Amino acid sequence: QHIEASRLTGLPLVVHTREADAVMAAILEEEQARAPFKFLMHCYTSGPELAEQAAKLGAWFSVSGIATFKAAQDVRDIVAVMPADRIIVETDCPYLAPIPHRGRRNEPAYVGHVLDKLAEIRGWSRDEAEARTTDAFFALFDRIPRPEGQ
Repeated sequence: QHIEASRLTGLPLVVHTREADAVMAAILEEEQARAPFKFLMHCYTSGPELAEQAAKLGAWFSVSGIATFKAAQDVRDIVAVMPADRIIVETDCPYLAPIPHRGRRNEPAYVGHVLDKLAEIRGWSRDEAEARTTDAFFALFDRIPRPEGQ
């Protein structure tokens, strides 16, 4: 029902999946073949196979504070190959505060740490990461008017 609602409204579907990569890949492939819809792989921490399949189907990906965690090299490896024009950053408040705030309540003020880690992973400057993620945001959420100068 959520996928159909996404199609009918033209709003992106936000996908939060854990430990169901094969099932999610099959659902997304089947539903995209039926009729396209935009979707965001929220707080992506699943495996490389689902990331590759979702990217082929046009997914956007959001990167959270997990990318800053020492033990999250697998996540950083996937972030390194996500489609550059379909990455946004998020906080996932109140959880998943990035380093150096890990263990505290997360808040929007910390999203810059995620942006900095994304820039480091991708070999971008902070300004480039900011511009790319802003462009990706407005491409995904295309009903939101983009302010002049952004």
